[in-house]
Amino acid sequence: MTGTYLNVAGIVAGTLAGLASKRPLSNKTQSFSKALLGVLTIFFGLRLTWLSLNGTLPQNLKQFGVVLLSLSLGKLLGRLLHLQKSSNHLGQFARNQMAAMKPGDAQRFTIGFKVCTALFCAAPIGILGAIQDGLSGYFAPLAVKASMDALAAMSFVSMFGWGVMFSAVPVLVWQGTLSLACERFVLPALAAHGLTDSVNATGGLLIFCVALVIFEVRKIQVTDYLPSLAIAPLLTWWWLR
Repeated sequence: MTGTYLNVAGIVAGTLAGLASKRPLSNKTQSFSKALLGVLTIFFGLRLTWLSLNGTLPQNLKQFGVVLLSLSLGKLLGRLLHLQKSSNHLGQFARNQMAAMKPGDAQRFTIGFKVCTALFCAAPIGILGAIQDGLSGYFAPLAVKASMDALAAMSFVSMFGWGVMFSAVPVLVWQGTLSLACERFVLPALAAHGLTDSVNATGGLLIFCVALVIFEVRKIQVTDYLPSLAIAPLLTWWWLR
């Protein structure tokens, strides 16, 4: 749960920094931070995929083919399950709550808690990072998310106050539960059949796709692709075994 602890620390630190600072971050600083975090997301995503491909060149090509097929099938399944639509509804809920809040609103703390919880917990990189942290201890994606959430907390705190910081509790529970469940229940089954690398390789490409969204290169429905993490080991077992 190293990544989750870092994420929680990032939210707390961002809240405290926002309360202590008298000025919001400049547009230049925000643009630089966004670019840096995007580059780091690309690096850590592709690095995870690269480390998960092993064997001879033909074997690597087969493994990569499984990853691409898993992504295609995962997207279809995700659309059938309306995963991205559900994620979008959470985002719309957060926007509606922010739009409805008035200066001096007595519900400031509660609204801030609900808005930040929805945004921080629904982020695809949080789900991906928690899974990777549980399966392989690869916490770098969640470290990047910790920085993202810290910057967001600094921006939100002027509107919501202490409610922002307390949203770290649901993040701890949600991402921590994912990591622990993957470590204790999923990892032993995958490791017993040599299927862990297929999940990691697929997850690495999905993390890379998050970077494309950050840079606004292409609008990718990343949440719809999440079922590919379950499809990848099944295809690997069927095709490569």
